[in-house]
Amino acid sequence: MAILLAVAVAGCARYTALPLSTAIPLAPSLGALDGSTPQAPLTVAQVVTLALANNPDLKAARLQRGIAAGQTTQAGLLANPSLSGALLPLLSGAGTVPAWNLGIAQDIKSILTYKSRQRAARAGERQVDAGVVWQEWQVAGQARQIATDLIVGARSRRNYLAAYQLLAERGARLDKALASQTVTLVTVAPDRVALQSARAALDTLDQQQLNLRHQLNALLGLTPDVAVPLAAEPDLPPFDPAQVRGQIATLPDRRPDLLALRMGYAASDEQLRQAIQSQFPDLILGGSVASDNSKVINGGPDIQIGLPIFDRGQGAIAVARATRAQLRADYDARLAAAVGTVGALLREYEQLSAQLTVARRDLPAARLAAERAQAAFGASNLDERGYVDLVSNRFAKEQEIMTLELALLDRRIAIQTLVGAGLPAVDIAPEAAAGAR
Repeated sequence: MAILLAVAVAGCARYTALPLSTAIPLAPSLGALDGSTPQAPLTVAQVVTLALANNPDLKAARLQRGIAAGQTTQAGLLANPSLSGALLPLLSGAGTVPAWNLGIAQDIKSILTYKSRQRAARAGERQVDAGVVWQEWQVAGQARQIATDLIVGARSRRNYLAAYQLLAERGARLDKALASQTVTLVTVAPDRVALQSARAALDTLDQQQLNLRHQLNALLGLTPDVAVPLAAEPDLPPFDPAQVRGQIATLPDRRPDLLALRMGYAASDEQLRQAIQSQFPDLILGGSVASDNSKVINGGPDIQIGLPIFDRGQGAIAVARATRAQLRADYDARLAAAVGTVGALLREYEQLSAQLTVARRDLPAARLAAERAQAAFGASNLDERGYVDLVSNRFAKEQEIMTLELALLDRRIAIQTLVGAGLPAVDIAPEAAAGAR
């Protein structure tokens, strides 16, 4: 008994403290991030890699895998047999020695549900894996979106700034003319409105850029004041709308959120099996040996069976059936939303692409008119108001094109995130996937 006790104690887990962090868990510089390289500026692909390695929410989500693995381990263990015994000293009577008894018993019902519990736990573990990969897709998509918006925004700012500077210079000249009373306030008013609009547009763009930089830093686990240098052009995975349409039919086998729901449904189906199997009466088998006070020793098998008079598992079965039905409906709804969203985004992409084609077709004429206006203004053949209007029209057309390009890139990134272009895949065994179906 002493040896058995020592072995049992040696195999027990030991407690170790894990205190909470006292320091703020944000990196003070880009070089402090995991997987960071000294190369700068960063491409969109490099930003995605850093986000997947350093995002605080992802780090926490990945720890769920350990919990799921522990639950799978627990489901693979049989219930421990129970050992009972007693020593009954002689207090009075005709006996001559203390009485004693010793018995061992095993719950048989837990063995009946053993395989089903294992399958349910494995499906639950795969569900967690797929859920974590889906979160990785979301973080990667956000990183792509924010980095691309920042790159396009920085490129657009030059145009917004040029338009503002042009109107500001004209506004300064008009203010001098107004002070010398060579123009009227009615003449100056439209220019002031245009200047204010240009300034508001530039300020709004700067606010958006700063907000996006803060979002990117939070996604990477950086302090808000760290400046992340970005490349001049966004590098995105190749995009073919026709190919994406062909991939829609395979979304249920690739989208992590759909795979997670399928694994959850498989686990729920196994739980329904367990509930049905649990209708079998509680059964405990064992054996015991006993000695009375006169040294008479008896031994033999023991059996204990539950009588299913009041509780026959009706409630557990009803809950399991309803849960499985709900998960089936959730999967159908998510699948419909996934297919519908990708289809809608593809249609929006096609519309924006057509609008961008028209805008780009009109741009050369606007630029040519601005160049001619500049030449005519330099030769004193065009007044300043006409010159500013034609040049501002060129800026407006360029800004329109930049807005359409950004909207087109946003749709492209959203589609690629939803279909998993260039993103981690879920590793699920073929037999598990077939069982989920």
